[in-house]
Amino acid sequence: MTTTTGASGAAKSFEWADAWGGMAAMLVALPSAIAFGVAMYAPLGPGFAGAGALAGVLGTVAIGLIAPALGGAPRLISAPCAPAAAVMAALCVRLLGDGASPSGVVVSLALVGLLSGALQAVYGALGGGRLIKYIPYPVVTGYMSGVGLLIILKQIVPFLGLAKSAEPLAGLLSPGTWQWPAVFVALVTVAVTVAAPRFTKKIPAAILGLAAGIGAHLAAGLLKPQLLALEANPFIIGAISTSPGAVFDGVISNFGALRLLGRHEIYLLLGPALTLSVLLSIDTLKTCVVTDSIVRTRHNSNRELTGQGAGNIVSALLGGMPGAGTLGATMVSLASGGKTRAAGIIEGALALLTALALGGAIGRIPLAALAGILAVVGARMIDRSSVRLALRRSTMLDFAVILSVTGTALAVDLIAAAGVGIALSILLFIREQMNITVIRRKATGAEISSKQQRLEGERAVLAERGAETLVVELQGSLFFGTTDQLFSEIESEMRSCRRLILDMRRVTSVDFTAVHMLEQVGAMLRERGGTLAFSHLPQSLPTGQDLITYFKYLGLTHDEGGGRVFETLHDALEWAEDRALEEAGLERAAPGELLDLSQIDFLHEIDPASLAGLRAAITERRVEAGKPVFLRKEKGNELFLIRRGRVRIVLPLKDTRRQHHLAVFGPGDFFGEVAFLARTPRTADALALTDTDLYVIGREAFDGISRRDPAVGAVFFQRLSTVEALRLRDADRELRRLQDN
Repeated sequence: MTTTTGASGAAKSFEWADAWGGMAAMLVALPSAIAFGVAMYAPLGPGFAGAGALAGVLGTVAIGLIAPALGGAPRLISAPCAPAAAVMAALCVRLLGDGASPSGVVVSLALVGLLSGALQAVYGALGGGRLIKYIPYPVVTGYMSGVGLLIILKQIVPFLGLAKSAEPLAGLLSPGTWQWPAVFVALVTVAVTVAAPRFTKKIPAAILGLAAGIGAHLAAGLLKPQLLALEANPFIIGAISTSPGAVFDGVISNFGALRLLGRHEIYLLLGPALTLSVLLSIDTLKTCVVTDSIVRTRHNSNRELTGQGAGNIVSALLGGMPGAGTLGATMVSLASGGKTRAAGIIEGALALLTALALGGAIGRIPLAALAGILAVVGARMIDRSSVRLALRRSTMLDFAVILSVTGTALAVDLIAAAGVGIALSILLFIREQMNITVIRRKATGAEISSKQQRLEGERAVLAERGAETLVVELQGSLFFGTTDQLFSEIESEMRSCRRLILDMRRVTSVDFTAVHMLEQVGAMLRERGGTLAFSHLPQSLPTGQDLITYFKYLGLTHDEGGGRVFETLHDALEWAEDRALEEAGLERAAPGELLDLSQIDFLHEIDPASLAGLRAAITERRVEAGKPVFLRKEKGNELFLIRRGRVRIVLPLKDTRRQHHLAVFGPGDFFGEVAFLARTPRTADALALTDTDLYVIGREAFDGISRRDPAVGAVFFQRLSTVEALRLRDADRELRRLQDN
């Protein structure tokens, strides 16, 4: 019983916490939404102030109820927002300039809201939530600052009580045209809104500012009674009805008008809808990120965009204005105890109840008070800290981006600013890619070698001609922005290079421009008798690109004389080393030749008599291709000399089926020396790559010969130690390379 009661009490406190959070959020969102709605319809004239206020109310209700229920950020509060007001007001001005009637403009705005909501839902369905978040911050900052400045400029007329037809800047510079009641109300509203958080955080600043503005308006009405009239009063919103009947009639009228719109109208409004959808999505996801950092959760971006889109679609159909996840209302909800999506739904429900309860009282809100609230909102959207970016050379380009987007928003419109922002986003991306080198590492054949163990004479030749081979490990994107950088960094080495190996294992994408540049590099090498080679060509890049097929299709590796392709860097290096040895004219064992003991390289300095004595300790063995010579952890202390064939030494990796390729030994070389010297179990696997013939020296038999002829043992171990020293040096170099990877 105690447990049940405790669980019930916890559930009740949880629900009450959400209720308080939703109520606090509504007190922030609803006044702002009314102000945004009035600002949205302001270009249509004072007669549409009431319709704008109603649009703000309906948007708060629709988005507040739908977005939290369907979205992917449970703690987010959604409502009409400043960017939507700015974009819609700018569109109003443009449509009026094109000769549209005020009623036609209202329908067009509804269609833009509908299309933007549908686009948001599409973004969510296609997984665009992640992509929108990658728009560069300078572009977002410039856009938001432009929106803030536009909001402030558009509030000059109601702030100063100017006539609707007045030019904002001209009116600002003409104090004689100011209406003191409006100025008084606006200044009181701004002062209280800005100062309120310093004294109390229990009541939202917007509510206190609006209340102060209404009080100032009533006080001014004592001196000027006409300010208190409802009809023909340019200082207030005006008559408004929030009754269900009036809203239903508006919805029916809205549906009828939307059905009459044709393809031409939809096409003309698609651009603004696209701009609005991206802006609202950015605003929402930015708020989600901030909320996640505070409550330490993770939101579902794609689901949230789908929920926001559904909310904006319903809002548009009801005649409401678009909106997004709002930071102010969300923070107030969290501070008041809102913890689940129930808080957002309660915010929408309370907005509906408040609108029904207040009814026509909303119409008596002074426009100057709303202008004061919006002026504060606009000022807070301007990123004043970005000015510091102009003071440092490394950040001047970022400041130029912010200034360009903001300036375009002010000089042209927000739609053009969006286009400038997209173009600058591309330029910023290219700049960042160009600053990141696509060359991870360069090395010559004298610094890096294949896993094929070379005999002493071969080592000497490769040390002399190693610089003729250049290995370049590439990374990142090879595209038109990085190809010149790549060419510039290898151009000087190509003058002395005969074999250029490009390791592609860390490449993430390749475009046609890069392929064309690689074709030029290959042609330049062929002119000097050189060759271009590729290793680790990925068949599946993150972009889905198959480089092997792509290079063949474009002729880079398919045409005669084109670039050679190797599966691994080891294979490419082995090929380059073999070419260098051939060009040097070094005599090597013919393919298939069966070597005698006297032809084994490290036994050359042993005199014939001692070598004849050594033969007594040697047996012969033949191993078929693919079969093991020995396996790791096997007991055995034999040393193996290769007469014919090739043997690969591999180290099986723990708990996997993969193997680490250690070395390859060919005719005239030897392996198995660790167990021979230390008399310990084998440390790796030895596998025959081809049919292989071996000389086998057993340690016990060798020790017997050494006791009878110490000179043989001394020369043998001296030669063995020399070769081992060279191999240890190569192993050290390989370990350094692995550490750098």
